[in-house]
Amino acid sequence: MWFLQWVANLESIFKAMVNEQPHISVCVCTYKRPDDLKRLLFALDGQDTDNLFTYSIVVVDNDHLASAEEAVHEFLSASTIPVKYFVESRQSIALARNKAVMNATGDFVAFIDDDEFPANAWLLTLLKTCYEYNVDGVLGPVSPHFDRDAPDWVIKGKFYERPTYPTGFVIDGRMGRTGNVLLKKQVFATAGVQPFRPEFRTGEDQDFFRRMIEQGHVFIWCKEAEAFETVPPIRWKRTFLLKRALLRGSAAVLHPTFGALEIAKSIAAVPAYTTALPFALIWGQPRFMMLLVKLCDHLGKLLAVLGITPVKEQYVTE
Repeated sequence: MWFLQWVANLESIFKAMVNEQPHISVCVCTYKRPDDLKRLLFALDGQDTDNLFTYSIVVVDNDHLASAEEAVHEFLSASTIPVKYFVESRQSIALARNKAVMNATGDFVAFIDDDEFPANAWLLTLLKTCYEYNVDGVLGPVSPHFDRDAPDWVIKGKFYERPTYPTGFVIDGRMGRTGNVLLKKQVFATAGVQPFRPEFRTGEDQDFFRRMIEQGHVFIWCKEAEAFETVPPIRWKRTFLLKRALLRGSAAVLHPTFGALEIAKSIAAVPAYTTALPFALIWGQPRFMMLLVKLCDHLGKLLAVLGITPVKEQYVTE
């Protein structure tokens, strides 16, 4: 590992000597969201570089029917930003991410989800922060974006609001995710042939960050590098939130830290939340749904421990 770090440092010094601009590969993994993907691509087209870096885009379509191809071609016909398009026919977000990394070029790899779109200075802000703090990667916040007025219970329940931290805050593995992140390409040199492990149906990004942090890599937060997540009406459905919670819970058992204590917590939580549900109805829909989502999280864990897969699909789309 020390040798790879030494080579990377030499490369950085050489580039500084010849005044070569660093290059960022923006990786996008997508599955049956052509309209969202189109919005993202055109938002990436307008990124402010301040003449400090160049960038290109790698799109990996996890739909064997190549449903994203038309959106990519439409973008290519209107933009000068280089785009490479690949299909990963095996349905797995981890395999899709691995294919994106394998085809990424340059000094940095950025990840952003296909249902997100960034602010104009997104890449510039991430890059400057990475240089300023001399770290291996920088994560930014993702705020919900509603094209239409969502139901009151969705807004008050804050189902799509995520934690945020001060700029410079060092994250741990539980906070790691690939929805809005810039990473030094050299990080992947120590991550193995498959940086994202396919056995994880979800949470593969947390697993990746946990392993990289254990190897000594440092990742921080930048609250100014904001991206926005499109929350369409399909995600306002109660069944969507509950299926996603079941999937999230069942995937949690794959994490190395999952053990007897987590099982005991879920065994205690299921009857407690079930008992509280009728009272939560009195407090209103936001509180009721929050408890129901937590209940499904714990149910997903217990069912997975028993060898039962509550959600068969790799992705919750409806």
